[in-house]
Amino acid sequence: MKELKAKADKESSSTEVKYSMFIGRWQPLHKGHLWLINERLKEGKNICLAIRDVETDEKNPWTAKQIEEMIHEGELKELIKEGKVVTTIIPDIESINYGRGVGYDVIEHIPPTEIGEISATSIREQMRKDGKL
Repeated sequence: MKELKAKADKESSSTEVKYSMFIGRWQPLHKGHLWLINERLKEGKNICLAIRDVETDEKNPWTAKQIEEMIHEGELKELIKEGKVVTTIIPDIESINYGRGVGYDVIEHIPPTEIGEISATSIREQMRKDGKL
């Protein structure tokens, strides 16, 4: 179920192709992320995955460029080829801000419990145990 947090009071532009943007570290992209992305794809929306350019550390073992390459070679590969999904690397952010009716909606997607419990931290821990990280 999605919850509208802010509704656009007007169209943002006259461009025909628009994207639903998701901002994250994607360390790594997992089933929970894919569920979220698919919520918009099911509605016929295009997706822009904004990859935060964070310093590598224990919680962020891959660079933004490595994450982008992994996304382009993973489960979204065909959708990227079709232009339904695009990726971009953005600077690390501290907040997302908007003014009055800026021409786009802000939507929260509430996942089912089994999806909401997926943890990239747990995935990274298992990858380390398996010698894959």
